[in-house]
Amino acid sequence: MKVHFIAICGSAMHNLAIALAKKGYEVSGSDDEFFEPAKSRLRKYDLLPGLIGWHPELLTPQLDAVIVGMHAKADNPELIRAQQLGLKIYSYPEYLYEQSKNKKRIVIGGSHGKTTITAMILHVLQHCKIDCDYMVGAQLEGFDVMVKLSEDAPLMVFEGDEYLTSPIDRRPKFHVYKPDIALISGIAWDHINVFPTFDNYVEQFRIFAGLISNNGALVYCNEDVEVVKIADHVPESIQKYAYKTLSFTIENGITYLNTKNGKTALQIFGKHNLCNLAGAKQVCNLLGVSDELFFNAIASFKGASKRLELIAKNDFTAIYKDFAHSPSKLMATTKALKEQYPGRKLVACMELHTYSSLNKDFLSQYQNTLEFADVPLVYFNHHALAIKKLPPISSEQVFDAFNNPDLQVFTDSSILRATLLQQEWKNCNLLMMSSGNFDGISLDALAENILAR
Repeated sequence: MKVHFIAICGSAMHNLAIALAKKGYEVSGSDDEFFEPAKSRLRKYDLLPGLIGWHPELLTPQLDAVIVGMHAKADNPELIRAQQLGLKIYSYPEYLYEQSKNKKRIVIGGSHGKTTITAMILHVLQHCKIDCDYMVGAQLEGFDVMVKLSEDAPLMVFEGDEYLTSPIDRRPKFHVYKPDIALISGIAWDHINVFPTFDNYVEQFRIFAGLISNNGALVYCNEDVEVVKIADHVPESIQKYAYKTLSFTIENGITYLNTKNGKTALQIFGKHNLCNLAGAKQVCNLLGVSDELFFNAIASFKGASKRLELIAKNDFTAIYKDFAHSPSKLMATTKALKEQYPGRKLVACMELHTYSSLNKDFLSQYQNTLEFADVPLVYFNHHALAIKKLPPISSEQVFDAFNNPDLQVFTDSSILRATLLQQEWKNCNLLMMSSGNFDGISLDALAENILAR
């Protein structure tokens, strides 16, 4: 099979390219920008394009498939050439479905927690030696790639993103996968640039639940009002399994899961993660994993990359990073860290980076989301607004939206970094939250400097 990727350096795209190469496919690709870690990973597998830019001459009738990434636009010259040649053109999620349509598909959806739940399920299945293919949106310990495709695995586990499928397909990605087992973790408005109202956003999850195969299953969090409403209206032919946060205790900075066989020490923490764990357990139960096996396996789970990930620590300070950017994630992550270290101050810094978070009409959703931080900080860059072609916002608007009298707002990353280094760090933790990179602040170097003081 010969497959060409348009925008091969995307986070998801380059992982799919590697997965297909490992499967024995002949893979080519193009992109107008090469960046890390995709650049190094593609080079490792001899898949890095030799030239930057779009090259329509690479599109030939001999190609079996062309896969288009979100970074490519509808007027991309390679895409136009593929259309002219009548080649089979797939979006990233469409091709994943094509590779899995004869397998049992487990799709993990929700505004928050989907990466972590997917990672938990994969960790347990690997521990139990249950073979599966998968697609997950973060690098996981013990897994070489973020996408695995094989001929033999009977299952495929998907992280079900609700964002758009491709530049020429406006469906949410998770509408493409047609789950046999679907999970919905929670619903909190996001992606305002695509879903302009909350009802419009919720509708995508209603549609997702309606796409479950006949006699399939819906696993859902019954602590979320909107999710319960959706579960109440799925057809009777769909089996429903509700879950809620599992019982836990925190002792000396360690979170323990309370089970009928005693306490299980965990390497993760936070109420939201214990809720995620309950959802993962229910899915694993449906795949034949007993509670005992699940608890034994989950004890060694360290979390997904950038999800409450420890950067560095000493006896007085712990520094974490998190992908959190939506209001519900900010609230859950800061609360988790404060509860895990109740005797320490918490400095929580969040970057407004996404289309939603930088939208002046969405900012009010952040009201009171940093209330668990002793020192709340928010950073944004006016240049990011210009790149996304969004109307300007001011520091005053950000301050008012968060409704926190202690909030400090920064628009210069060097000033933010200097402020953090001046902080008194004894008995104080730092949490850096962003889907970006704080305009070049090295979190590893920052942590090293903080702990050296």
